[in-house]
Amino acid sequence: MSGSATALVLGATGGIGGEAARLMLARGWRVRALHRHPEKVASTLQGLDWRRGDALDAGSVLSAADGVDVILHGVNPPGYRRWAELVLPMIDASVAAARATGARLVLPGTIYNFGPDAGTMLMEEAPQNPVTEKGRIRVALEDRIRLLADGGGRALILRAGDFFGPRAGNSWFAQGMVQAEWPIRAITLPGRPGIGHQWAYLPDLAETMMALLDREADLPSFARFHFAGHWDADGMGMAEAIRRVTGRPDLPVKRLNWPLVRLAGLVMPMMREIAGMRYLWQQPLRMPGERLSAFLGDVPHTDLDRAVAETLAGLGCLPGQELSAGGRHLLSGGGRSPA
Repeated sequence: MSGSATALVLGATGGIGGEAARLMLARGWRVRALHRHPEKVASTLQGLDWRRGDALDAGSVLSAADGVDVILHGVNPPGYRRWAELVLPMIDASVAAARATGARLVLPGTIYNFGPDAGTMLMEEAPQNPVTEKGRIRVALEDRIRLLADGGGRALILRAGDFFGPRAGNSWFAQGMVQAEWPIRAITLPGRPGIGHQWAYLPDLAETMMALLDREADLPSFARFHFAGHWDADGMGMAEAIRRVTGRPDLPVKRLNWPLVRLAGLVMPMMREIAGMRYLWQQPLRMPGERLSAFLGDVPHTDLDRAVAETLAGLGCLPGQELSAGGRHLLSGGGRSPA
């Protein structure tokens, strides 16, 4: 699609929605965003055409989607609250708007809709038998999108691993391994050394979405790709990158207290869902991204140390600390290079 295209971004104040909206604006797209209180958020992402409405309200979404080429469905309930109540009605509103307008519906997918039976190398057609409620909801969400395409609509699902980035919001990186807006005194490891884990740097993911949309004429009505991102082969790669970027090779690495998480889950729904996701840290689930590479050729990919440096700086985790020489170079020069 050309720079004159128009998109509706649902979830523009979130991680991937905000990243994609910024990139679209930078490339000359007209970008609309929906929010219940646009006057409260308009200054956080300038240049968007903010519309008042709710992603749960099909009428609001349809009105905001009038004349758009793309609907990016990047909205989720805050935290893990009310997923069973809110997620499917929101995608139903987006599907209805895409069907009525002919816009391509784009979904940033996750690894959560795969269960332990899917194997360690997850191809796009791997069986989806999740073991958590959140995973089952994600499967149902994708099923609705597939029905849109089967009925003559257009859809794109780009699945990725755990998000990290300077504006990633809720994430394992920002709320698990480190704590946003706090100097780093230790690194918490959700998994254990020797178990690989998949990560997705949000600026790369947003650039990949744009690269796919630039190839609209070549996309099938239902397109589904896996984004390889950063594969932490032994479960320590991300922790070691944090050590390198901060210039502190002695930073302690401690294991997440999973028994405490399970105990907290008895009274806290969010902790219960997090505990249910532990299997993702107990076995190496990898999305190799071969189909995406074959389609695009070069897939946006930022060097891990640069990505971690930008993430920590954006999270406010480096006050009073000097980046290592390598970190300073990574922040100040160079660019993203294709994988």
